[in-house]
Amino acid sequence: MTQVSPHASMHPSVRLGAGVVVEDGVSVGPDCVIGHYVVLRAGTRVGAGVRIDDHAVIGKLPMRAANSATTAEGAPPAPAVIGEGCLIGTGVVIYAGATLGPRVLVADLATIREEVEIGEGTIVGRGVAVENKCRVGRFCKLETNAYVTAFSTLEDRVFVAPGVVTTNDNFVGRTQERFKHFKGVTVRKGGRIGANATILPGVTVAEDTLVAAGSLVTRDTAPRRVVAGVPARDFREVPPEQWLEHQGWKP
Repeated sequence: MTQVSPHASMHPSVRLGAGVVVEDGVSVGPDCVIGHYVVLRAGTRVGAGVRIDDHAVIGKLPMRAANSATTAEGAPPAPAVIGEGCLIGTGVVIYAGATLGPRVLVADLATIREEVEIGEGTIVGRGVAVENKCRVGRFCKLETNAYVTAFSTLEDRVFVAPGVVTTNDNFVGRTQERFKHFKGVTVRKGGRIGANATILPGVTVAEDTLVAAGSLVTRDTAPRRVVAGVPARDFREVPPEQWLEHQGWKP
């Protein structure tokens, strides 16, 4: 049975499926379609023209294990914000404190954690996990089962192929010392990472770098270079016709 709080704000044009739960303080803009058994947690804000498919949960509160190194205690995060025109797939979980810009697509079974920002037009593929305290820019593509570790930054027009893994802990330590060394990865504008590549903590993938499939990137790359291997080494220049600035895209 659908349950809509009397303290929620729903535009009359919103279409609700069966078993939807809408909690206090939720606002949903015009022309939205909410699928079956969707849960919109307290305070969630949904812009105009959004589609949220079956069994998605928006605004989930973070969980913290007793020995978690990346999930902090403190005040509850801000409500989740879903920008206009977003498309949220089946079984997606978006935590409180996440903000999606306009026209973001989040495919089935993806997870976006708290304190994450996703820029306009970005595609978050099936089964992708974006951990907490990350920023993903505009018009990025994160493909199936990619993993974006906590504290990472991906700038605009970044491409991440299926199965890519990023990491934020070089030491895998067992003492309190490990908490001082966590650092995510940075992928600069137009960086591209091939399938099943692994990026180690604190590494910066430079602007327009191409990381070849299966590579292990252990140190910062130079701009507009192809790197490949285990560990990844400089291979050659990215051809100028492949540079982002030559694709007709304006920042």
